[in-house]
Amino acid sequence: MSLLCLRSAVFPRQRNFRSFLYSTTMAQMLEANRLANEKSPYLLQHANNPVDWYPWGNEAFEKARSEGKLIFLSIGYSTCHWCHVMERESFENKSVAEIMNKFYVNVKVDREERPDVDKVYMTFVQATQGGGGWPLSVWLTPDLHPVYGGTYFPPEDRYFGRPGFKSILQLIAKQWNENPEKIKESGSKVIELLKKHTAMKGVPSENYKKDIPGVEALMMCFEQFCRTYEEQYGGFGDAPKFPQPANLEFLMGFALFNRETEMAKRALEMVTHTLRMMAKGGIHDHVSKGFARYSTDKEWHVPHFEKMLYDQSQLASTYLTAFIVTGESLFEDMVHDILGYVLRDMTHSSGGFFSAEDADSYPTESSREKKEGAFCVWTYDEIKRHLGKETLEDGTALDEVFAYHYDVKKSGNVDPQK
Repeated sequence: MSLLCLRSAVFPRQRNFRSFLYSTTMAQMLEANRLANEKSPYLLQHANNPVDWYPWGNEAFEKARSEGKLIFLSIGYSTCHWCHVMERESFENKSVAEIMNKFYVNVKVDREERPDVDKVYMTFVQATQGGGGWPLSVWLTPDLHPVYGGTYFPPEDRYFGRPGFKSILQLIAKQWNENPEKIKESGSKVIELLKKHTAMKGVPSENYKKDIPGVEALMMCFEQFCRTYEEQYGGFGDAPKFPQPANLEFLMGFALFNRETEMAKRALEMVTHTLRMMAKGGIHDHVSKGFARYSTDKEWHVPHFEKMLYDQSQLASTYLTAFIVTGESLFEDMVHDILGYVLRDMTHSSGGFFSAEDADSYPTESSREKKEGAFCVWTYDEIKRHLGKETLEDGTALDEVFAYHYDVKKSGNVDPQK
């Protein structure tokens, strides 16, 4: 397989619609749970799981209190790839669902409907696990105090001693049955720490002028970016690599604040090189335009194929600022690229915008199972078939020019491990 990014953003949606009709017909043959009455696309995706899901609300909380059960909270959104994976592996698995239904009150939340709920429990998971993401998986006491959490869990135990979802479900249920008061006490302590962490956050103190970061803080930020900057491909840190437009905006502001200095030159070098490499790489959709959420490698080559509205808006602004600061035409082109994609594929005909485009798509029109990025990759033979008969004025085959430009090889240009 060779990577080029999305061939078309409209055609997959037509496929998705046909799949929706198909899945709806199939769904009618299955017993729906309470989520069938919800409006959220994400919750509706789980309406036919064998898991006895509840939406976030008093019905679930009262059941947990009256039956003395822990709550298993799962938070995600409709275009989340790993949410789809965990559903397929665990929530559609009858043996896993049996454990969930026996020991827990299971609650599903769409983070796009309830960002407030997501923020509380994401803060907990980030604080206890060192990172977060979706699907967000959190175990709560009946009083909604978190006691354990993580993101995606495989259904079974895996290498390096990583426990699977079934094992974690059974272990936490065992601990709860043996000593519920200890777990409640732990949950209460956690919630108090979270309250202290968020108390007065964002509210200026009486000495608010003293709270404004000074030059020393700006220098610390700049030095941190210099340490984590990746010289060859741009960006910060190793894989997975995110665009991080806020960091680039900071560096451009820093450069303007420190005009005519070596620091300003260095800051702009980091920004412009990163933006050029992103525009050149696979994280940028060269066919349908716009940017994927992140790259799975440090080269910006293989994207996580999901596209987020908030990334498009921030990156359009960052590329525009870079064009204003440098006058480089590539950056202006990227602004038109991103906004053109948003207006064409992320704008609803009745007004408003779609929040994201799914990472998963159908390999063919007849496919019934989505795969990550399936519609976004090409084989050399496909390119040859579509472009092989066309030539340039000098007789050069267009498919050869195309393959050379995008580094498409007969054996593929993507490491299968990525």
